[in-house]
Amino acid sequence: MIHVDADDPTPPFEQIRAGLAAEIQSGRLPGGRRLPTVRQLAGDLRVAVGTVGRAYRELEDAGLVSTHRSQGTIVCDGQTTRVDLAQAAADFVRKIRRDDTDVEDIIVAIKGAWHSEH
Repeated sequence: MIHVDADDPTPPFEQIRAGLAAEIQSGRLPGGRRLPTVRQLAGDLRVAVGTVGRAYRELEDAGLVSTHRSQGTIVCDGQTTRVDLAQAAADFVRKIRRDDTDVEDIIVAIKGAWHSEH
């Protein structure tokens, strides 16, 4: 699902929030899906419980999830959006170490990932 990159200067809670938001908006986490508990996800990602809690609160503030004591944190319906390819590409390029990566290798990797998902 998501991961936290310790070498990324982005704070861990933001990496989690952005990763989950992308999963929700792409439809990979559909409306009605229950997210892992804060404790479970914190353990899986090896971060503090408060870090995941903050990410979940920000997702709730954005209307992407809702939290109920008896049900946990649930993805809200109707959150799938069309992917902004330009933004996704810019985000991807920022994460790639360009000094030792050939653009042709990146294209091959993208095609491989595309075909494995479709």
